[in-house]
Amino acid sequence: MNEHINHTALPLKYPDAIDLGRGPLVLLFYDGFERTLRRGFFRRTAAEARRLARFTYRTITRKQVRTGFYTQFLNLCESLEKQGCDVRINDYEMAFKNPNYPIGVAGYPSVIGKFPPKNPVLFGPGDFGMPNEIEELAATANFGSLICFCEWIGRIYRQSTSGRITQWYAGINTDTWSDQSLSKKNIDCLIYDKIRWQRELRVPQIVASLRAHLELKGLSYRVLRYGEHAQADFKACVSNARSMIFLCEHETQGLAYQEAMSANVPVLAWDEGTLMDVSLQPFRPEGVRVSAVPYFSDECGATFSACNIIESFEEFWNKLENYRPRQFVLRELSGKKSAEIYLSAYFGLSHSKTIPPLLKHLRS
Repeated sequence: MNEHINHTALPLKYPDAIDLGRGPLVLLFYDGFERTLRRGFFRRTAAEARRLARFTYRTITRKQVRTGFYTQFLNLCESLEKQGCDVRINDYEMAFKNPNYPIGVAGYPSVIGKFPPKNPVLFGPGDFGMPNEIEELAATANFGSLICFCEWIGRIYRQSTSGRITQWYAGINTDTWSDQSLSKKNIDCLIYDKIRWQRELRVPQIVASLRAHLELKGLSYRVLRYGEHAQADFKACVSNARSMIFLCEHETQGLAYQEAMSANVPVLAWDEGTLMDVSLQPFRPEGVRVSAVPYFSDECGATFSACNIIESFEEFWNKLENYRPRQFVLRELSGKKSAEIYLSAYFGLSHSKTIPPLLKHLRS
């Protein structure tokens, strides 16, 4: 699926965009584990050397080389470039020359205070602290909007940002994660273990129960634990898997299960609906239900809770051939749609600091 379009139509849609001959200019700033934001040639060179050293070390030791936020950031850059945008990363000089031009700021709390001080800012994708910390940020003159990846996390942060929330997702590269439904399969169930809280309770209760049931049925499986595998291993497992069992308390996007769905691998997800992150619990509005699969539908697979693991698996396995998860990804999680949402919010900063929610999805 080729999502590239001619960029010559984009400046008409975004008349405030600077175009230096390579499409509408988008200025992005990122600071995190993989890429650090530094001003000046020598500092940038040192930061780049650090980035390459970290990448090399984690590749050699077969660790996960990218955090979820950095993967989302790279997906954003790729989606924007495919739409014909001129994407610049950590370009201080261009931002300082154009102090009224919007910038996108991404990464971790360490990015706060490092980006140009005058430009209106679209914050995200990234982590900028708890809602009470965002409230201070939202009071600054150049705060435009905060990206939240799905409805439930957006509702938590909305009250701290005066409603200046942009709901956005990182588009899935459906070429990289192509349809693998016809490839040879040697794994019946790929178990993706991203359980982060109460592992001493949840691993025996859920992972061990699933493994015992699969062994009883004579089904093959492979367990991958989040953060402890190389991306190439994950991609190979997805290609070889008939299904994925996704185990995580809650997700704001959940790239791993969405990449599997793009490969047309049906997903059975543990979805208890309980907010386990104690740091967020004081800010949770009444009635907000969290989700492990915030972008999902019946065509993608099924969900289960700890009280009905075996029954849910049996129903899921019996319907395995009926699921069409890739169709959902192509329709709801495309890079083109992701770029359009981001650009509408980004260039909207030129006119107003109050940006309405741009996307409402299937699960809250």
